[in-house]
Amino acid sequence: MNRPYIVCHMISSVDGRIDCAMVDKISGDEYYAALKQLDCPSTLTGRVTMEHYSAEKEPFRPSHPETAGKASFHKAIEAEAYTVAIDTRGKLRWPSAEIDGLPLLCITSENATQEYLDRLREQGVSYVCVGNGCIDLPKAMEMLHEHFGIERLAVVGGGHINGAFLEAGLIDEFSMMVAPGIDGREGQTAVFDGIADLNRQPMALRLESCQRFENGTVWLRYTPVR
Repeated sequence: MNRPYIVCHMISSVDGRIDCAMVDKISGDEYYAALKQLDCPSTLTGRVTMEHYSAEKEPFRPSHPETAGKASFHKAIEAEAYTVAIDTRGKLRWPSAEIDGLPLLCITSENATQEYLDRLREQGVSYVCVGNGCIDLPKAMEMLHEHFGIERLAVVGGGHINGAFLEAGLIDEFSMMVAPGIDGREGQTAVFDGIADLNRQPMALRLESCQRFENGTVWLRYTPVR
């Protein structure tokens, strides 16, 4: 499979929770310093996180129900790196074609409406549309590599999109930062979440490096034991 090298890069409390407002209180800017060291110019974020931080508050409401119905892609701009957003059914509205100074690239399933994809084109937003019912993540990663030239990709949450990449066997490296604090609140999302198979076996990992920051945050880098 020709796809990017994928690093899942996260920071959590000691009990593995990733609520950003909570983590900000127990950490500094070491997460972003570590991300820079990982040499992953393109990052990928799930719908819930994008909805909270980057998208418009009101969702996209199509006037026509016709779905895309087939795999496709649109490259709005040639770029060395992208901010990639997962949006399975095409619900997020975007205030700009850029996020954090990088061109936006949306990944949807074929169940997104054609009207939504047309809207992305009008805004100058690139997209990959693949998968019936849900996004075909392996194929989407191949398309990112083939059509957009993405060689290295950092998956930066949240928990359900991390879980989806884990379940699909698409993560080549786990970059885990543990900040010095405990959340403990009921119902908070974990680093990896949302896998429905309760009989799924845990993935064994090999520790490649460990680094301690002055504020007590620990940076652990693992590779899967295949």
